[in-house]
Amino acid sequence: MSTPVPVSFFFDYACPFCYVGSARLQRLANDYPLEISWRFIEIHPENPPEGKPVSELGYDPDQWRAMTESLRRMAEEDRLPLAERTFTTNTRRALVLAQAVLSQRPDRFQGFHNALFHAYFAERMNIGDPAVLRALAEEHGTGDLVDTAWNSSDYLARLLNHVEAARDLGLTGVPTLVVAGRPFVGAVSIDTLAQALAEHRD
Repeated sequence: MSTPVPVSFFFDYACPFCYVGSARLQRLANDYPLEISWRFIEIHPENPPEGKPVSELGYDPDQWRAMTESLRRMAEEDRLPLAERTFTTNTRRALVLAQAVLSQRPDRFQGFHNALFHAYFAERMNIGDPAVLRALAEEHGTGDLVDTAWNSSDYLARLLNHVEAARDLGLTGVPTLVVAGRPFVGAVSIDTLAQALAEHRD
């Protein structure tokens, strides 16, 4: 059996290119033995849980259109459902809850992780809303972890540790996939990542 390749994925559930990057990483895991470390990063802690219009993120309109078109093409190529994004939200509760699921119910993590991305980017649900998160957790058999995740300082501390790990590596944005110590920034193509994994395996 091949030795698993260590990979770290730095991401946030409010990042559309992380949505794409996560799906690509999971596809790669079907073909390569990967030891995945999920690294949770809160990119917009200033956002209110009730959400706010994406227009308030401060992007130049032309830059926003270019990003949106690039994302649309990627989602189409990867057959990922994608709705028009009109609002952004705060993801702290989602991140700490996902960490609790990963820690205490690892067999449920992948399904819950994917559900968070799908809810936000395909169904336009506000994953900053505690009620939305509770409902998703219940659907995935992790509803009993909600209060533990939100009321314990442990999972918030873990979130801050992920940020420190990113800083130590000199990372400046998400998504970033680190393959055996080599960082790949952005929603990198499957072919590029597969080549990197093949080189490491060789």
